[in-house]
Amino acid sequence: MIPFSVKFFYTLFVCVLVPVYWRSYGLANFLWVSDLALLIGLAATWLESPLLASMQAVSVLLLEILWIIDFLVRLVTGKKIIGIAEYMFKSDKPLFVRGLSLFHLVLPFFLVWLVYVLGYDSRAWILQTFLFWTVVLVCYLFTNPSDNINWVFGIGSQPQQKISPRLYLVLLMLTVPICIYLPTHFFLATVMPRVATDVGH
Repeated sequence: MIPFSVKFFYTLFVCVLVPVYWRSYGLANFLWVSDLALLIGLAATWLESPLLASMQAVSVLLLEILWIIDFLVRLVTGKKIIGIAEYMFKSDKPLFVRGLSLFHLVLPFFLVWLVYVLGYDSRAWILQTFLFWTVVLVCYLFTNPSDNINWVFGIGSQPQQKISPRLYLVLLMLTVPICIYLPTHFFLATVMPRVATDVGH
């Protein structure tokens, strides 16, 4: 169902990105949900898995659209709206390394296309929620708070100081599935073809 050329070029891009990111940002950087979506999306493409594709669409569709808006507004006007694409304009990393992050511009649309081709699996938002909880717990327990991967220590680049870190983590674990995953699930379930198990075949 997925053309081999798509699989080949997707794989080629990931084979370039992974060693460059690993050297530039460290292994923990791959815990960011967008990086996980890129890698799991590659697996979904090769396996032609509706579930994996649906999970990653639920995970990052809304967040990536926000990234695109943030990036384009900053690029055109120089003004920061959200700040999630701010690192793209910092010169502490080579332009080539930052250029690889332009996959954010393509990934949400690719995942939507993938779900359209393979079908939407309605289990996605539940399973993605469990995956997200696992990832943020790993980030909270084993990564440096100064890196603030997936904003597990605070919104933005710096850890927050206003409430208990554990309370903040619980709020994050509840807010993302309810306010991001669930609306995306309803949208995809409404506009996308369903996989056979969802339609009773």
